[in-house]
Amino acid sequence: MIGKLRNMTAIYLFKGDRVLLLFRQGGRVVNNVWTGSAGGHFEEFELNDAKACILREMNEELGLCEKDVQNLSHRYVTLRMTNGEIRQNYYFFANLIDSINDELISNEGKSKWFSIKEITELEMPYTAKYVIEHYCSVGQFTDKLYVGVTNEKGVDFIELPEF
Repeated sequence: MIGKLRNMTAIYLFKGDRVLLLFRQGGRVVNNVWTGSAGGHFEEFELNDAKACILREMNEELGLCEKDVQNLSHRYVTLRMTNGEIRQNYYFFANLIDSINDELISNEGKSKWFSIKEITELEMPYTAKYVIEHYCSVGQFTDKLYVGVTNEKGVDFIELPEF
């Protein structure tokens, strides 16, 4: 039985009808593809708090803090078995407040703003690609939390209701 877990998080920042993506370079796991605006691995003290992880990553990579965004929401969790480990990804979405300059520079690669219509054609990590496709067709019109499990053909998403 494989017992290794890799917990990661990502955030997609929007300003108007544009979304900030990062062409990640030099990463240990994700490299030379477009990813969320910021993200990374959980620190040990964050294992039960995905929001704390994404706020730390957002600050480290973009110099932003929670007051710089609005409508921060956790929208997707995905599970993928790859390279002998279970990868759990937690995806957040938020709007950059108007008073924040959108010329954001990341220390993890090249940041660039795209229209939401453009992003489904970009090369992205496996689960991120399917999260973005689902978000563009379904998720942006709801406030639901979705869980996705990978397979050879893509990712199967279901709503995760609270009860």
